[in-house]
Amino acid sequence: MVKNFLRNWSPRVEIPTECRQVGALPYAVVDGRLSVLLITSRRSGRWIFPKGAIEPDMSASESAALEALEEAGVVGPIEDVPIGSYRTGSDSDGSALVDVDIYPLLVETQLEDWKERSQRLRHWAVVSEAQRLLVDPALGRIAVALARRFG
Repeated sequence: MVKNFLRNWSPRVEIPTECRQVGALPYAVVDGRLSVLLITSRRSGRWIFPKGAIEPDMSASESAALEALEEAGVVGPIEDVPIGSYRTGSDSDGSALVDVDIYPLLVETQLEDWKERSQRLRHWAVVSEAQRLLVDPALGRIAVALARRFG
């Protein structure tokens, strides 16, 4: 009985749209090396990837690309399928949880001036450095998943 239950059980559950966000994983390949772009969160100053709400009348990936533009000042093609997801606190005390789907974005343009420039820092890092800087290990695992594509 337990075997049958576990065989059909899935930890992924459908959650309300307001409990779901999207993020971008901005990346570039220079001289055969993958680098990812990290930004600081406004609230804690921790290194993260750009993320936010799904905008009305926009797809999830389009919303993620908009977050990358507003929060990191980068533009480029974004994939339509997320590379991974993670769960994080969505309010100041972290008591409300939100699932964030992360979409890879190949950076073609990095702006010198963007909407949240005065509120955030940005930093290009190779994946091993990104893993050390990202406080949430799930974000590091998502960066590693992207790196595996480039072997």
